[in-house]
Amino acid sequence: MVFASDLRKGSRLVIDGDPYTVLAAQTQTPSARGAASLVKLKVRNLRTDQVLDKSYKTDERFDEPDLERKPFQYLYDDGEQLVFMDQTTFDQLYVTRDELGEAAAYLIDNLELKLVFYNGKLLDVELPVTIELQVDTVEPVTRGDTARGTVLKPATLTNGMRVMVPQYVKEGDRIRVSTKDGSFAERVQ
Repeated sequence: MVFASDLRKGSRLVIDGDPYTVLAAQTQTPSARGAASLVKLKVRNLRTDQVLDKSYKTDERFDEPDLERKPFQYLYDDGEQLVFMDQTTFDQLYVTRDELGEAAAYLIDNLELKLVFYNGKLLDVELPVTIELQVDTVEPVTRGDTARGTVLKPATLTNGMRVMVPQYVKEGDRIRVSTKDGSFAERVQ
């Protein structure tokens, strides 16, 4: 159990049976006599990604969610489901693209990652900070764009992703892409 006054950014708690993570926490002390201090929280539901603003008295208590982070390796896409292997038990887990959401775009064969489970159900995917992909095609830079400084051009990667890359990146290059926002991170030498 954790008190509302102990919650900080990144803390996890259970509200109405759902796991949440704290995005922001602020303690407010009222000016009126006898009034209780409040903790204003901005929380994100880990199941639905819904963001809520909540207020609680500082002495309210919350359960911490029983989240299990397990190492997995992405194996392949069988056409209907994505196949992962548990790194400790070598059991295979089949997951649909809808269950993974945006994280599915970053999967490459043999990628090692962490899957987060809550009460035995897949809740979240923790990807590496960057992944390495090969550039399939790049579009040419239009004349006159170089006057503004750093020039970016659209590139299509072998997994179908489109990324804006610097003008020195060419077809066949290997680049690292950020899994946070899908942006170009660096060219691999």
